[in-house]
Amino acid sequence: GSLLKDNVRNESVVGKDAFFDQIGKVTAQLKTSRHSDTPQIDTPHSRRRVSLKDYEWADLIDQNDKVRLLIDPTSSYAKAAAYAMGRAMDDVIIAAALGNADTGVAGGTSVPFLPANIIAVGAGTAAKMTVLKLTTAKQKLDAGDVDPSIKRHIIVSPQEIADLLNTTEITSSDFNTVKALVHGEIDSFMGFKFHVSNRLTKNAATNTQCIAFAEDGLLLGVGKDVTAKIDERADKSYSTQVYYCQTIGATRMEEAKVVSVLCN
Repeated sequence: GSLLKDNVRNESVVGKDAFFDQIGKVTAQLKTSRHSDTPQIDTPHSRRRVSLKDYEWADLIDQNDKVRLLIDPTSSYAKAAAYAMGRAMDDVIIAAALGNADTGVAGGTSVPFLPANIIAVGAGTAAKMTVLKLTTAKQKLDAGDVDPSIKRHIIVSPQEIADLLNTTEITSSDFNTVKALVHGEIDSFMGFKFHVSNRLTKNAATNTQCIAFAEDGLLLGVGKDVTAKIDERADKSYSTQVYYCQTIGATRMEEAKVVSVLCN
């Protein structure tokens, strides 16, 4: 049910909170003489905290319903539950991408989303999604020294795909690429793998907040993977209860690896 789980960094977590190291960039020092003192280069080091929360879903299937349908609907309910868990997982990842990240030794410092990594809604004089905005998102990741070998993704709504078709010249090769993207013939454009989701959030100005990111820039912590139980409940006239639960949390690992693209 999750569109994003397999496209971010996944880690197993024990306990309610977990910490993951952030190692900063350093530069080697030039050796100017023989037998010189060994340089002391302090590597920037911090930690990001992932706090886990529990999610659950349950529904009852009455025995009489099974008789009327002449089939067992349990499997259909189970699928609905699995997709509900997946949607919750996507919501957690999207919220972590754009929200405050808990950093520091004890995770007590709240780091907001980097304003410089927000592409304004009117960038390039167009409020909608454009090839220029995608190019700018790529440029911001490149400027942040994000390793080009790391897979890059972008989460958009169906409207952004339509906007790309409407704002790209019909004679250009970009148009043909976007058209192929719409038809499912390809899933990548401008170096980004596209993920179409209806769960993106809007900011205070009601602009859709699309998210471009490097795969290891977002981390999903899983304390308890999706667990299913299907049992009869004697207290509910022996109806069958379908129950699903999971324990998850997410965080933004590096500011330079996540870009918000505003569209209206």
